Amino acid sequence: MADAYIVALTLLSARELSETQLRARLTRRQHHPDDIDQAIARLKQDRTLDDRRVARALARMETAIKHRGRARVIQKIRQAGIASSIAEEAVKEVFEEVDENELLNRALDRRLRGKAARDLDERGRARMVRGLMAQGFSLESILKKL
Repeated sequence: MADAYIVALTLLSARELSETQLRARLTRRQHHPDDIDQAIARLKQDRTLDDRRVARALARMETAIKHRGRARVIQKIRQAGIASSIAEEAVKEVFEEVDENELLNRALDRRLRGKAARDLDERGRARMVRGLMAQGFSLESILKKL
């Protein structure tokens, strides 16, 4: 068990990982499933491994650095193997501090590159909407801005 535990600590010292991510990495390194379970239980007990903390960190990074919308942030957290309820809670908490309209304005400005939205043709407008939706913004809020 100590071996899997030490490897897990080393992995967690490099970056925040969810339980699912850590379990997958330990499995890839061919640790015995019982050793992995014991290491994860010990890490959870001393709060070194905490999916809620990882979800909040991912949500903050996706909004502050990558300027993603709510839907994309939730998707990214779920991809990390974190439960939907924890993802929703983390996103709700982070988006209380973030102005979603300002995020959308910045994303729109970046995509327009100095042009006016009204100067876009129908294809350009559709491409803009698809791109912003892929970033996680709602169709309703995008159409209000365009």
